Amino acid sequence: MENKQQLIEQRLTQTLSPDYLQVVDESSQHNVPSGAESHFKVTIVSPQFEKLSLLERHRAVNAALTELMAGGIHALALHTLTPEEWQAKQQKVANSPPCLGGSANKNQ
Repeated sequence: MENKQQLIEQRLTQTLSPDYLQVVDESSQHNVPSGAESHFKVTIVSPQFEKLSLLERHRAVNAALTELMAGGIHALALHTLTPEEWQAKQQKVANSPPCLGGSANKNQ
């Protein structure tokens, strides 16, 4: 049985034909049970993002993952880039910020 990370990679490869794709399970950095597979960082570089706004790019990724999102994925940190943007960023994206936890801010 494939894990969610592999399923995300397959769906995005099939629908957006990326030049570069990295899917990182960041669930362990969040206040979730071990093995939750609920928080992912996705870096995807695709020529299909040319002439699309950031919102349109995110919508394209979410559309490709609709079924998976309904199956327990809580959060996606999306980095959607064209090949030119990827080169300009020297093939790097920002690290995800630390998790504050779902209940960490209740007393603030």
